[in-house]
Parts: sequence; structure tokens; C-alpha cells
Amino acid sequence: MSSSGPGQVLFAFVRHWSRRSSAGDHKGAEQGRLVLVTEAVHSLARRGIAATVNAIAHEIGIDQSGASRLIKNAAEAGYLTIQASETDGRRRQATVTPSGHTMLEHAHDWQEQVFDRLTEGWSEQQRRDFQQAMTDLIDRSYALDA
Repeated sequence: MSSSGPGQVLFAFVRHWSRRSSAGDHKGAEQGRLVLVTEAVHSLARRGIAATVNAIAHEIGIDQSGASRLIKNAAEAGYLTIQASETDGRRRQATVTPSGHTMLEHAHDWQEQVFDRLTEGWSEQQRRDFQQAMTDLIDRSYALDA
């Protein structure tokens, strides 16, 4: 039996975690979707990219209609605002509200707690090395998208 390569391990990890929020818990799954779309808007803004429906759809890997529904739901929950683009009135752009930032802080705290549990027994150096390797992968991923 052959061992899995690092790419297969990475994608197995992504599949595992993408399934966790949809395992029969409707309320938890809905909150996960709200976090996902709000995090996408936040990430786009940090990178200086307008959070249009198309950009958000691309960021989270779904079609425009799905992204539009997620944006609408997050706006109704008070996490996002939607307004016409300053440069093109035909385009709509999302921004994170103060409530959305608070929700993301809670989500990020939870993410750190999960990481701490997953890496229990790791040294601080191992945690930093892993964080740097993942940061490098994400940066490279964005560069490949460009």
C-alpha cells in the first residue's frame, strides 16, 4: 500500500473540515455559511479587492447565484452591508459591519481553540513552522489565481 502524498493529505484535511459544519446540524451549518461569506469579504478587503458578488463567488469557490444568496443572508443577519460600487454604480459591493467583525472575532477565537486541540503536544516551534508553511501555501495560491 502506498502512502498518500502531501497534496493528497492537504485535500483530505480540507474535505474533512468542509464536511464538519454540514453534518446534520442545520443551525450550525447556516452559521458556518455566514462565517464563510463574511470571512471572504473580510479577506478580499484586506487584500485591497472589491468584495463584489463575482469576487466573493470566486473567493469561496461557488457560482454567482449561490454567493448572492449567501451575501443576502449575511446582510439580513447584520454581518454585511451591500451598496453600489463607488466606481461603477451597476456593481454591488459588500463590506463587513461592526457586528460582522465581532462575529469574526468569535469565529477566529474558536479556530484558534480547535488548532490548539489539534496540535496538542506540538512545540511552539512546530506550531510556528506549520503556520508559516500554511501562510506560504495560501500566498502562493493567491499568486497562481492572479
